[in-house]
Amino acid sequence: MNAFFRRVHHWDTLVFLWLHVTKKIPYKKSVRLISHTGDGYVYFTIALAILLLEPIAGSQFFWCGIIAYVFDVSLYLILKNLIKRDRPAASIQSYQAWITPSDKFSFPSGHTAAAFLFACLVLNFYPAFAFVCFAWASMIAISRVLLGVHYPTDLLAGATLGSSCAYLGIYLYSAI
Repeated sequence: MNAFFRRVHHWDTLVFLWLHVTKKIPYKKSVRLISHTGDGYVYFTIALAILLLEPIAGSQFFWCGIIAYVFDVSLYLILKNLIKRDRPAASIQSYQAWITPSDKFSFPSGHTAAAFLFACLVLNFYPAFAFVCFAWASMIAISRVLLGVHYPTDLLAGATLGSSCAYLGIYLYSAI
């Protein structure tokens, strides 16, 4: 790891540890719930509901989402396995996360990527709901750090990845 990345990791760890000073506050259940709303089936269920309620615009939203998620998941897996950044519990001695992560590596945050991808799709198709979706995406992202499975820069990378894939999905769908 070069000096720049060591410095970023150092600051990331300091911010992570500072956030976890509040770990004694009893908000664990609500943070877990927020995080679980970022599981993939939630977005799929919402997209299906939109498709059923609004067949034309809902169809565009749905298929842009499918295209975007294919790129998102593919790039997410490539980046995770290429960068191989350990999760906080593996890097910080005597630290234990609040949940068991689904995989070994933390960079980028897949939950954050999916949440921001969905929010960007909503911004494009249903702008009146964009603020709520971006607030929800931000809460999902923050929950991942509070649960102890990600560093702050994992969230930035996830948000960038998800947003980029959303617009790639919209572009590719419009080109078809």
